[in-house]
Amino acid sequence: MPLFILRTFSILLLTVFLNSCQQDDRPPLVLVPETAVPLLTDDMDRASLLGCARLQKEYLEGLPPGHTATIDNIDYPLTWLKQSMAEFITILEETPDTLELNSRIRKEFLLYQAAGRSNRKNGEMLVTGYYEPLFDGSIQPKEPYIYPLYSTPKDLISQKDISTGARTIGRLDDKGAIHPYWTRSEIESGNLLAGQELVYLNNPFDAFLLHIQGSGRIKFADGSQKAVSFASHNGHTYRSIGKLLVDEGKLSLKDASIPTIRHYYETHPEEQRRILNHNPRYIFFTWGDDMPPRGSIGKPLTAGRSIAVDKTAFPVELPGWLITERPRVDADGQIIDWVPTRRFVLPQDSGAAIQGPGRVDLFWGNGIYAETAASHMKAKGALYFLIKKGYTSKRSQ
Repeated sequence: MPLFILRTFSILLLTVFLNSCQQDDRPPLVLVPETAVPLLTDDMDRASLLGCARLQKEYLEGLPPGHTATIDNIDYPLTWLKQSMAEFITILEETPDTLELNSRIRKEFLLYQAAGRSNRKNGEMLVTGYYEPLFDGSIQPKEPYIYPLYSTPKDLISQKDISTGARTIGRLDDKGAIHPYWTRSEIESGNLLAGQELVYLNNPFDAFLLHIQGSGRIKFADGSQKAVSFASHNGHTYRSIGKLLVDEGKLSLKDASIPTIRHYYETHPEEQRRILNHNPRYIFFTWGDDMPPRGSIGKPLTAGRSIAVDKTAFPVELPGWLITERPRVDADGQIIDWVPTRRFVLPQDSGAAIQGPGRVDLFWGNGIYAETAASHMKAKGALYFLIKKGYTSKRSQ
């Protein structure tokens, strides 16, 4: 997951909590006719885009020579994917003017639109946000810091089936047999990981959010901070607590957000354990560095530019362009309204809750605005991907 921050449990608001999109058999990407290509504007600074694109280029350089990406039943080799990214970067470096940038990209690239949600028209996406949270913590368990994040358990194993590529996560018993790893409920009620605590938080819901986000920062009593990052998980399927509360009629789909879910959790102490244990997936952490959190491609995420997508649906090797809306806030950090946003983005993350051609999760970074945007964002949008023109090859079967 987003970092997976997903790694990305990535990441995530409605991404994390509601997972409301359906899977379908439509092609995930549809070629946009040249006469229908929109004006490709960008409302962020060019420096952030160039930095993010160069990180994507580094990712491509590390892929094996035989790597391909299939788009519209065409298998594009790694060499062409690299050329596409290099050409994109060159255009960004040489064309500061918005209209000229749009003209050159239209001339040099094909534009593919994501199919969008199965129950919506015109490629409408559900766009959510995620961020790098900051929580108070302690290395030693002392009131109120009694809710641990754990490092990877010593008995957790991960095996890959050579024939299918499927990965199995489990644990070994005393006789060497493999069993499913403990669920969230089993881990927390049975104190099964004593001695493997990494850090302690003062709120169980904060700890749960870090499991969802996949990474974050811990602030200690002396004012210092340290990053925690996704290390592994217990192999169980993610289940949304937001969807649980909506299905039970406790929250409406319209109003469900991180703040409203937290409020319900805090005002219903008799339901707290049941709510959190609804999600059996459990995340294990390691200490991070001072860099921004890394996405599932292994590169640092860029605020406002990095997105988390389903890498089985979309080509993570290519630049993208996103249309959606973002919150405008006042001096107190309160949302005033939502304004249109159009910008180039890079698919650098993935997440267990980001599935299918109708979902995209935008990384907002850290800080008050990032938390506000990520906590409330569940906007409509459209997502496009760019591939350099001129490649000729037989279509894959």
